[in-house]
Order: sequence, then C-alpha cells, then structure tokens
Amino acid sequence: MSADATNPAAPGPVAPAAPRRRARPRIDLRRLGRAALLGPAARDRLPDAIGHVAEAHRAHFPDADLEPLRRAYVLAESSHRGQMRKSGEPYITHPLAVTLILAELGAETTTLTASLLHDTVEDTDVTLDQVGEEFGEEVRYLVDGVTKLEKVDYGAAAEPETFRKMLVATGNDVRVMSIKLADRLHNMRTLGVMRPEKQARIAKVTRDVLIPLAERLGVQALKTELEDLVFAILHPEEYEYTRELIAENAARPGDPLTEVAEQVRGVLREADISAEVLVRPRHFVSVHRVARKRGRLRGCDFGRLLVLVNEDADCYGVLGELHTCMTPVVSEFKDFIAVPKFNLYQSLHTAVAREDGQVVEVLIRTHQMHKVAEAGVVALGNPYAPPSEEQSTGDGERVDPTRPGWLSRLLDWQRAAPDPDTFWSTLREDLAQDREITVFRPDGGTLGLPEGATCVDAAYAQYGEDAHACIGARVNGRLATLSTVLRDGDIVQLLMGQDPASEPSREWLDHAHTPAARIAIQRWLAAHPATPDEGTGTAGRATAGGPDTGSGLAGVAPGAVDGSSPAAAATALEPGRADGADGPPAGGRGGRSPAASAVIVDQPRATVRLAGCCTPVPPDEITAFAVRGGVVTVHRVECATVTRMKDTGRPEVGVRWGETTACRVTLLAESFGRPRLLADLTEAIALEGVEIISATVAPPTQQRVHHTYTLQLPDAARLPALMRAMRNVPGVYDVSRAQPQPQPPGS
Repeated sequence: MSADATNPAAPGPVAPAAPRRRARPRIDLRRLGRAALLGPAARDRLPDAIGHVAEAHRAHFPDADLEPLRRAYVLAESSHRGQMRKSGEPYITHPLAVTLILAELGAETTTLTASLLHDTVEDTDVTLDQVGEEFGEEVRYLVDGVTKLEKVDYGAAAEPETFRKMLVATGNDVRVMSIKLADRLHNMRTLGVMRPEKQARIAKVTRDVLIPLAERLGVQALKTELEDLVFAILHPEEYEYTRELIAENAARPGDPLTEVAEQVRGVLREADISAEVLVRPRHFVSVHRVARKRGRLRGCDFGRLLVLVNEDADCYGVLGELHTCMTPVVSEFKDFIAVPKFNLYQSLHTAVAREDGQVVEVLIRTHQMHKVAEAGVVALGNPYAPPSEEQSTGDGERVDPTRPGWLSRLLDWQRAAPDPDTFWSTLREDLAQDREITVFRPDGGTLGLPEGATCVDAAYAQYGEDAHACIGARVNGRLATLSTVLRDGDIVQLLMGQDPASEPSREWLDHAHTPAARIAIQRWLAAHPATPDEGTGTAGRATAGGPDTGSGLAGVAPGAVDGSSPAAAATALEPGRADGADGPPAGGRGGRSPAASAVIVDQPRATVRLAGCCTPVPPDEITAFAVRGGVVTVHRVECATVTRMKDTGRPEVGVRWGETTACRVTLLAESFGRPRLLADLTEAIALEGVEIISATVAPPTQQRVHHTYTLQLPDAARLPALMRAMRNVPGVYDVSRAQPQPQPPGS
C-alpha cells in the first residue's frame, strides 16, 4: 500500500501490511491536490494527478484502457473543486488515495473508475443518472452501493441502514465492498483531525464490522493495516508498548529471520526448486498477540518467512525439503491448499526450530496464491466477465467465488431483521464468528456454517422457515438431538415432520448459533405468543390420543406424554401389562394364548406360554423350559434367560412352530416428540390389523420418546409390514424387536 497519508492520532508509524511489489517514489497527495485545483488536463493526455494510479494499474493490467479513468478523474475533480477535507487538503485527494489503494491491490478498471467517483453523488450535485449515462450501469451500481443514506431521512438508523444497503449491493457485486474498505482505510489513516470521541466511534465500527468483512473477503492487506490503525486509537498505551518492542528488535545486531531465510534458500537451491524467500515482518496487532501468548519475545517472533513458488506441487516440494533438512515443529503444520479457508486463502503453514530453540514460522504458497491472500476478492477481477475454465464446473455451471456462503447467509437473514437496531447488533454478532465449517447433506450437497453451529442452524440454513417442522437429525449416520454442535466435515441428515401444526420450541433459541435461525424462531414465537396455560413451546412434545385425537382405537387410555410437565409419567395402555412380562396365559387360566397355539411341545397337556422377555415369533429359532405349575415357557435361543437356565442344569423341552401363524411380539419404537404422535402411531398399528396388548410410552428426554408395544399379530408374516408402517409415521426414526433380556430367578 503506497497511499502515504498519515494518522496524526497514532503514537508512531504503522508497520506496512505487506511488502511492496516494487519501489515507487513517495506520493505527495497535497501537491497532487493543488495540481488538481488548476483544472483538468487536456483530453488527449492523462492528468498528472492520476499518473501513479495509472502506473499501479498498468502493473497488473498492462493493456488496460485508461480513458475511463481520465474521464472519471475530470468529473470528480471538477465536482469536488472547492471542497476541502478536515485535514486541510483538497477533497480530490481522498478519491485519488482510495483509487490508488485499489490499484495497488490489482482492481480492474471499472472498480477504479467507480472509486474515483464514489463520493460525487453523496457530496456534489452529480446524480446517479449522470454517472450511468457517462460511465455505464456497472459504474453507476458501484457508486450507488457505497453512497450513504441521508441522516435527514433515516435519523439514527442512517448508519445501520447504509450498511444494510451496502451489503445487499455487495451480494450482487462484491466490488462495492472493495471500494468501501479502501475508503475506510484512507479515512482511518487521516482520522487524527477528528475529535477523540469521534475517532473512537469510527474505530469501533471499523473493528466490529469493516475488519471482519475484510477478513471474510480475504483482503488481508487492508485488514492488517485497519487493525493497526484501530489498535492505535482504541489501545494507545498497548500500541506504544508494541511499537517500542518492534523498535528495540530492529536495533539489535543481526536478524535471526534473515539467517534462517538464507539457510532456506540454500536448501531449496540444492533441491533445484525455484523459489523466492522473503522475511515478512509481523504487523503491530500480530506482534501484540504473540507477546500475549508467548510472553518475552525473541527475534524470530517478530516476523515469518514467506516462500513463493510457481506451481502448487512446488509448495509440497518445499515443505518436504524443509521438514527433511531442518527440524520441523509438527504441531504448527496446516494445509490450507488442500482445504482452503472460507475467504479463498490458500497456503501451507509450517514451522522449523533453530538450534537456539527459536521457532520460525514459514508460509509456503504460489505467486497467485499470494496475490489472492493479499487482495482477496479484489484480485478476482470483474465478476461480470465471462468465466475462465477454472471458474467453471464440469457441468458448465459457474463457480462464483465472489458470492461466498457466509455472504449468502447474511443476505438471507438481514431481510428478516425486524428493525435497524436488530440488524446492527446481529450483524456485529455474525461477523464476530470468524471461522466457518462445511457439513455435507446425504444428497452430496454442502452447507457452510459458522463454527459452533448446531443441527438447529443446519435446519434453518437448508430449509429456511420450513425448518419449524424439523423433528431431529442424524449426524454421521447416528441419531442426534437438534442441540448437537456440528464439526467440519460432518454428514447431517435432517428429519422433517409432515404435521402442518409443527412448530419450533423456545428451547431452540438456546441452541441457535446463526442469525438466520434465531431470527426465524423469534419471529414465529412473536407471532404465536404462548398463553399462560400453554407453557413454553410444543416442539419436542409427544401427545397421546385423548377424546379429540381421532385415533378410533378401543383400549387407548386418554392422556398425554408431555415433555413440558415434570409430572409426566409412563402411560400404559393396559395397566399391569406394560412390560409384556410373563403372567397368566392370555387365553385364560390353564389355557393357551392364541400366539402359543402356534407352538408344538413334546409334553402333552402342558400349558404353553411365549416368554415376555424375548417374545419369539415365527420363524425365530426357539427352545423351551418347564417352570412352576406345569407351564412351558418358549424362548428365542439367543435369549439371555436360555443361557442362565442351561447353566443351572434345567432341561430343555422339545418345541417347534406349528401351522398356526398367530403370534405375540414386543416392539420398541424410538421417536421425536410432536403433537398427536401417539395417536398416529397406534392408528398405524391398528390399520395393519394388529391388536395392542399393552404399551408403555416413557416421558420425553432430550426431545426423544421411547415406546414399548406388546402386540398380537394374526399372522407372523405381517411383522415386517407392521414395522415398516410404524417407521413411516412422521417422527418415528426406528422400530425394532425387543432384545432378549434375562428373566428373574425362578421364572
């Protein structure tokens, strides 16, 4: 960055955010401003005042047409003529400085043209229509995007609504935010002429909003200098201390980073790897952070090595040579080439240790990666230009890196923000979440979420307000509650209910990490206020059929299993038989139950009973034992009771399935709670022609409901269809046979 305005408020000079690409003479913006006041240059040559802009622009775009820049400067200079900045400089020096910042970063001609004009509509008599007629719709759109809303019209809401307008414009063209960031950087450089309280207010907005946006857009060159300028204003004492540390280190004889850099050059020369090795000083805030983390700083803590190569493969070649010839610090290795950061950043990070114990951090990247690391989206050029081959996917669909996932999410939730204050506070919270994860959907799609996001956030990210009907999730194939925190790379399957009465729970707000989820839930709760007797929400609640459930089932006891009531207890459809345990035969004293009629035993006149611990069903492999009272109990061979009885020496009784196919079985159902769940489930059982002998429904825990049903089937062959029908009930995620359990001694 070579726009040489200074910040009089800062206790000392701010370290440059990045090494300059080549040396250029110092720019005297005051002289350029005075020259601008003399009037525009002749139409056949470029005005001297923008000569440095043209030089920087041609360094990136040798064949660029400079005529739009000449015309934009002429209009800007004539429009701002007579206006002065608070620093005493002609106002034209500001758009010139902003444009030079962007030209140094590699912005294309349209962005630079709009940058020269970015304050004309706001501060002069030039209109947007005039800009559009003279320079085209793209320039008009960019200028409109960065034009502030009037306080006369919006009052205290002017600033948040201006940012809302700017973000919406950025969603269509990211160059809007590029201009805004450069504009804020130059304003921060010259903020010393403002009153201290105004300096602090602007610095806080820069810290909370502009710096996170620069980070997310990958414009590290702007972000680091903005951080240092904010640091100097908001923390002057710590800034001064850090400046003294940097000055003391610079005064020491010998630089260990330079020594290591020369050593690395030698290693790479021997390996025949063409590379440029640079010492990259840390900026002030970075030094401050390292000092807080490590305490006393040593020479290698004041910078890092940057290794630039030509090809991606060379990055890994450099890494291999460094780790082979030097002592690597394995815990410091990160591969942001294979897995780029969400702001387009790519690089290999590693560290090597010197003999004296100092650790040197090393960044390895290609020249193109370095350009994107410094300039971010500014380096991507014109988003309206035809896509290059690498910007297209295999199916011909364009990959648009100028519309990152975080920006799409921000644009989605800002529409729902009910007022400027909510938008402003939520924006700051959202931007404070500076790390992003990617989770995968079962269909192969992805969801970008901030670190710390839960299944609730994933639901609203995928379904919007339809996520009110979400009843649960599977994470990496396993059932998970909606409060589960997701990790990068998780596979998330969201389970959606079909009941139109589904609604979010107030408890979801405790688990919602993203603004989109929180705002959607809050809007629903505001539109559906709970009455005093309704509690705090119905999601996560399972209700059994009462008189109005419409289940139409005889024997279903009225009542509910209600997770919102601490007094909720298990509801048995047949008291005393809830667990399906052995009791008197269902067919009467001394008789045979219908299910037991399907069993043939080798003991004549014996009373046969199917064991409730494992509820065998044809064609299960079975065995039997004689128990008290001349009763023979039939078990599945894998039942734990069988093993115990064999261990006690009890003889087995020969048994086999007969031709009668009626049977009794115990099924376990697992579900998420929702209204009418029990009624729908028992209705599905009844429609299969199955009789419910007993059932237990436990109170919900963590939005899950556990059901146990003992059922009488007229035909064992119907069991698979019955289990499928139960699984198809919305909210039910699993149905299984009861696992064999050991019986009490003496059964």
